[in-house]
Amino acid sequence: MPDAEQQASQPGGVPSALGRKVRRALRDRSPRRPRIWFEIALIGVSYWVYSLIRNAVPEHEATAQNHARWIWDVQDSMGLAFERTVNHAFNDVTWLIVGMNYYYATLHFVVTIAVLVWIYRRQPGRYAAVRTALFATTAVALVGYYFYPLAPPRLMDGMDFVDTVVVHGTWGSMASGDMANVSNQYAAMPSMHIGWSAWCGVIILLLAKRRWVKVLGVLYPAVTLVVIVATANHFWLDAVGGLLCLGFGFGLARWWFRAHPQQLPATFAERTESGTRRGESEETAAVPQTSAATSPAPAEAEPAREPAPKEPVPAAVSVPAPGRAQRERGEQVEHPQHTGLSERGGRTPVGASAVGAHTEGEPEKP
Repeated sequence: MPDAEQQASQPGGVPSALGRKVRRALRDRSPRRPRIWFEIALIGVSYWVYSLIRNAVPEHEATAQNHARWIWDVQDSMGLAFERTVNHAFNDVTWLIVGMNYYYATLHFVVTIAVLVWIYRRQPGRYAAVRTALFATTAVALVGYYFYPLAPPRLMDGMDFVDTVVVHGTWGSMASGDMANVSNQYAAMPSMHIGWSAWCGVIILLLAKRRWVKVLGVLYPAVTLVVIVATANHFWLDAVGGLLCLGFGFGLARWWFRAHPQQLPATFAERTESGTRRGESEETAAVPQTSAATSPAPAEAEPAREPAPKEPVPAAVSVPAPGRAQRERGEQVEHPQHTGLSERGGRTPVGASAVGAHTEGEPEKP
């Protein structure tokens, strides 16, 4: 009989505890516990690289203008070229358009970081998945910036769009003013304002518990769409490109972690409990295989004997009363000795008395 080591090395044998742990580690792509300093450094370095690559893309102004004209013509053919109308309408309300300029310049970063911090603090088991989705969304956007330079509506020639940041002197935006010199002005397709805001909205909608917070999560990307159109920074088709990038980001996170963020344990305590239960079930399933391979088969149990059938109780036989014929024969039924053979072998006459049947020929005593 092979020993345990040989069985562990044979295919189909019982794997050792170390082998099970190695295979489990290779199969396990579940999120690891995040470390705050590593995450801060990762976000900072990643955004620096993103900005470096985005701004290093060659600015082909003529190509960007041609792409903008093509986008406008496509939207106009669908009857959805409404950006200029929205831009002029909001520009007439000064306080509103100034607020939108600050919204465009600040919330793009503030809300995204706030959602990351919220997930990190409250649902750390899902943090790696949502962060991966965000990073993948941002990375694939660089492909669009490189291969499809696009002039935003405010920079289109002869289209009469209002650059609201320049007109109202708003600070903080890298799209206009002094910051425009260090930012790629033709990186408009896809819109990461929509990509990031939609990422925030999806995460809040899926992972928040309070209904009013979920409502805010849905409203945030919708309001962002109005802002990017009103400030003439994007076409609405740029928003569609941002949503496509977001779909890629969530798809990559789903493939890597083999689950959507809401399907992962919110905390590592829940994940540890589920992993312990899974490990115990695997070890329990391996026990019958070990006993079957090493221990002899149990002897067959003797079948239970059926109880012997009870003998039927004979029914009482009724003896009929002696008839006339029997009484004439000397009541043979009640006195069977009267029907017996005599000592000489003859039959005692019927009706003879017991005394007369003693000896034939003996004289009777007086």
